[in-house]
Amino acid sequence: MAEISVIKKPITTEKATDLNNRGQYVFMVTPQATKNEIKKALKQIYRVNIVSVNIVNLPPKTRRYRGLVGKIGRYKKAIVTLKSGEKIDLGK
Repeated sequence: MAEISVIKKPITTEKATDLNNRGQYVFMVTPQATKNEIKKALKQIYRVNIVSVNIVNLPPKTRRYRGLVGKIGRYKKAIVTLKSGEKIDLGK
């Protein structure tokens, strides 16, 4: 898997912003990505030292619209902890 294509996009929710202040960043990644692939891709893209990578697999959610039932796809997110003193500029 090409290292850069592992990372889909950064997640910028209120909870993720609070984690940014503690040196942790949240990214949406491809479902097949491993911790090592994510670590290599982020090192290549942002040139930072990564201490740890935690993975969360989120299940699909059921949504209803005018009586029809559908599902919003599942996805995987990675919570990345950086070495103290380092930051990632997400272009806010």
